[in-house]
Amino acid sequence: MKTMILDGSITENIKLCAGMLNAGGLVAFPTETVYGLGANGLDECAVAGIFTAKGRESDNPLIVHVASPKDVERLVSEIPEAFWILSRTFWPGPLTLIMKKSSAIPMNVTSGLETVAIRMPGHPAALELIRVSGSPVAAPSANPSGRPSPTKAEHVLKDLDGKIPYILDGGDCSVGLESTVLDISGDIPRILRPGGVTLEELREVLPNVELEGSSVGGTPRSPGMRYRHYAPKAPLTAILGPPDKTAEYIKSRLSQDTAALMFDDYSVDHPNVVTFGLSGDLVTQAARLFDALRQFDSMDVEAIYAQSPNEEGLGQAIANRIKKAAGTRIVDII
Repeated sequence: MKTMILDGSITENIKLCAGMLNAGGLVAFPTETVYGLGANGLDECAVAGIFTAKGRESDNPLIVHVASPKDVERLVSEIPEAFWILSRTFWPGPLTLIMKKSSAIPMNVTSGLETVAIRMPGHPAALELIRVSGSPVAAPSANPSGRPSPTKAEHVLKDLDGKIPYILDGGDCSVGLESTVLDISGDIPRILRPGGVTLEELREVLPNVELEGSSVGGTPRSPGMRYRHYAPKAPLTAILGPPDKTAEYIKSRLSQDTAALMFDDYSVDHPNVVTFGLSGDLVTQAARLFDALRQFDSMDVEAIYAQSPNEEGLGQAIANRIKKAAGTRIVDII
């Protein structure tokens, strides 16, 4: 199979990709967060192809993408009151909402769970693709499981060339991190994965929102809760703490065999250093993080050290991704 990159601003390309989804095929498409690998969310066989193409564990649920809040009604068995508040405030945008599923959703979409994760993406090409296809689109990030998520069409081509027919190119992703996942299926709204909408922003409209830790055992209720993600090929160690101290720690370990992810204002002149924004510029860090992690795969290094921001606001989501890439390799400098 030859994988083609198509201009997502051209109507005929949108129609072509929508036709592929309706025929049970897979299409990579842009969102404001990362590129997604989409299938018809109501077609169990098509959804199974996502897991095969990504090498994704079957107990890792998918997010269903819709083009309008009204599209949610047939996908869930009940709509909590909080849904309308949240969708009016944050949709389209990087917020995924978990609710109790209806029988319309195949069980492989939810990995056997009785809840489904749904969001309305904030990218015009994604919204038009969903509208033209006429069905919700189930999609995780368009990359092999465990690797850094794609924020450019070229990233998807490098990862999935020959595995899917089309990549709809919508330019670089503006947010750069996956969506926040908020479970509103119970009495208390709980963030299962931090992302582009912060805890502070959610509490402005729902004061009782809580942040949940990692799942323990069983099927994860959200993508990104249990498995190691976002990792470059070389082992990465997350260095937590004040930026001046983490920078000194990393500088002492740099060599021709090691690399570092550093803030622009704490970086050093070294061929293996990749920067991803000023220490106080969380928006830029989020947008550049995954592209920066991918750059390390072209380096012949044995270890990577990464500075991580303060875990407030959007920094919580950025730090979450860096720590997920590190796995158990975390150093906290007080």
